[in-house]
Amino acid sequence: MRIAFTSRGRDWDAQIDPRFGRTDYILLYDEENDKLTAQDNRDIHNVGHGAGPKTAEKLFGMQPDVLITGNGPGGNAQNILNRMNIEIHTGAGGMTVRQAYQAYKDNKLR
Repeated sequence: MRIAFTSRGRDWDAQIDPRFGRTDYILLYDEENDKLTAQDNRDIHNVGHGAGPKTAEKLFGMQPDVLITGNGPGGNAQNILNRMNIEIHTGAGGMTVRQAYQAYKDNKLR
């Protein structure tokens, strides 16, 4: 399984970014290979409109099965993600990526 996280940093101890569209990084954890990789998304800060759909397009290229984030994507991004059949979990704001992963495993996210 491949799990994506919105994050403010590049590793397990980084804080979950509560924003989806304007997240600083998208981390992808491949459970099968036990590998965590980071995709820099900070260029999105210069985008006036459509940050959510642009981030959803980046996510599409990463092919995750699950997305873990803070507040969740907005309407336009949500529509794109729904077509990708990604399982979306929210409520991880204030956690580290490691804590959010454990909360997901323990079924404690929305």
